[in-house]
Amino acid sequence: MAGGGYVPDDGVKHFEGRITGFLLITCIVATCGGLIFGYDIGISGGVTSMDSFLSKFFPSVYKKEKEGHHESMYCKFDSHLLTLFTSSLYLAALIASAFAAYVTKSFGRKISMLFGGVVFLAGSIINGAAVDVAMLIVGRLLLGVGVGFANQSVPLYLSEMAPSHLRGALNIGFQMAITIGILVAGLINFAFASQVWGWRASLGLAAVPAIMIAVGSIFLPDTPNSILARGNPEKARVMLTKIRGTEQVDAEFQDLVDATHAAERVDNSWKTILKPQYRPHLAICFLVPFFQQLTGINVIMFYAPVLFKTLGFGDDASLMSAVITGLVNVFATFLSILAVDRLGRRVLFLEGGIQMIISQVLVAVMIAKAFGTAGVGELTKGESMLVLIFICFYVAAFAWSWGPLGWLVPSEICPLEIRSAGQAINVAVNMAFTFIIGQFFLTMLCHMKYGLFLFFAAWVVVMTLFIFFFLPETKNVPIEEMNNVWKKHWFWGKYIPDDAVVGTASKTKIKDMED
Repeated sequence: MAGGGYVPDDGVKHFEGRITGFLLITCIVATCGGLIFGYDIGISGGVTSMDSFLSKFFPSVYKKEKEGHHESMYCKFDSHLLTLFTSSLYLAALIASAFAAYVTKSFGRKISMLFGGVVFLAGSIINGAAVDVAMLIVGRLLLGVGVGFANQSVPLYLSEMAPSHLRGALNIGFQMAITIGILVAGLINFAFASQVWGWRASLGLAAVPAIMIAVGSIFLPDTPNSILARGNPEKARVMLTKIRGTEQVDAEFQDLVDATHAAERVDNSWKTILKPQYRPHLAICFLVPFFQQLTGINVIMFYAPVLFKTLGFGDDASLMSAVITGLVNVFATFLSILAVDRLGRRVLFLEGGIQMIISQVLVAVMIAKAFGTAGVGELTKGESMLVLIFICFYVAAFAWSWGPLGWLVPSEICPLEIRSAGQAINVAVNMAFTFIIGQFFLTMLCHMKYGLFLFFAAWVVVMTLFIFFFLPETKNVPIEEMNNVWKKHWFWGKYIPDDAVVGTASKTKIKDMED
């Protein structure tokens, strides 16, 4: 072995390196980008359940809720204008992701984070000061641009900074920040809900995580991969040595150099990712975020207070139930951090899928029993607690599987020459279907009733089968060595050329480095 790389029996190079204080600090600061996404997810549902907010901006919905002029409990909050308040952010994030891919590739990951934080800050100020629906939507669109840039850059940053044996845990820090943001938002909604100005506090305090990521990104170093891709090999090597805590980085640095040279030969990463040899990467970058949204998680995360009020919970009880699901979300994500590099990605995906299916079916049965198809009835106190328990069971499953892994896996599988494009596709698909679910969930609930939960459960069956058959295990594999994994897969292997050196070292090169 020379230069810090070795090849064990699995045929994939492993590199020397340890967890340094410098690496931990940079990754913790970068994960603050997840706070802005999480805070927004958690805050919107609580705000849209506040009477002071509804009476000011959506009086027709407020009147329908208070006077009972609706066809059933399922249709209590059905309003496309109301859902546009939530979903407009994700439409903006979808559009912004394409621009974010260019900025992230050309100017580095930290610049993309900085821009995202500044724009999100502007959106939070406008929302907190809003006087009409138009002002609310403009603020939401700016928040969406910020989320688009942060979601593009942060997972890439974490995957490129982390050593391969801890990449899963450090990358899931992004999802942990999202869950913390959701929880904090729920607590803030609960604290200020009784105040006439409570919605202003909830929306305006989004400025705090925005400032954290904007200021933090100024002091962040860029990744060795990004530094090298922008023509600074000496600086890139110094940074790699610093974050690995060892001088024995020859093998890993050579992999980065090879990947960079391969990337330089690519004129257009968007055209390149469509080539047959990148079919596995394209499929995963599209299907994983697509499936992530069809778990139905945003039924809970966006509209938890609204959903609980629909099911007969009181105002305070609905907000507190949202806080409880937020706590479960945080703790379950922490378990994922502990398990992802030990058990692997596939085990968590498969177990989480099975648990979500069971939970959604049980929730559907409980709601059907209480409200039927007419939407008339009520849950007893005991039944309400059971529904809450089943929903928490579902949230926990998502939080240690599709939640964090939906961001981790697409960010770690792509070679450098298509990495920004792959992540942009991941973000764009995620935001597109987040927008669709956010915009039409309340209408779907009105028309599909309890069957909506069975609809999402059926999709979880499909995605669990997809993971079982089509996702190889990527734990502990160096980010520039992923082609070795794809080549061995029963289905995807046929797309990877035998002599492929893009994003991986050839067998000869591995043997030379081993010697």
